[in-house]
Amino acid sequence: MGNLIRLLRAEGWLTCLVLSPTAAGWVDTAELEQLTGMPVRSALRQPTEQDPFPPADAVLAAPLTFNTVNKWAAGMNDTTALGVLNELLGAAVPIVAAPCVKSLLQSHPAYRASVERLTESGVRFLEQSQTVVRTQDAAVDFDWPSLVAEVQRLRST
Repeated sequence: MGNLIRLLRAEGWLTCLVLSPTAAGWVDTAELEQLTGMPVRSALRQPTEQDPFPPADAVLAAPLTFNTVNKWAAGMNDTTALGVLNELLGAAVPIVAAPCVKSLLQSHPAYRASVERLTESGVRFLEQSQTVVRTQDAAVDFDWPSLVAEVQRLRST
């Protein structure tokens, strides 16, 4: 994730991270806050709290899981990440989505319908085969430069 932030910042983007509670446990949020200069959000705000982020010009939603894609398409709002995605979709902010979903789950009818529904709503889904890479130890990683290029395309439209 740090590499993604560095690449986006090199292109002039102010980066603000919103993570699911699960994802927040996988990363060093203090390091990410230092890289972005912004708080990393994963918990719901209290009604009296101000949004710490400026208005978004674009969104890169990555990596998106099977669960997140389906909940997002259904309008579920049970995490901060889903809440932000739902709000920004409603505000017609350009969104690039990069799923990381097992091939068997990609075949699930609910997933296909969810991707179709979000695509019809203006979300640009990237082909997983072009963005997800396997490292030598079989771990999943992303082709971050490709994702940054897609976000840059949003800026020019």
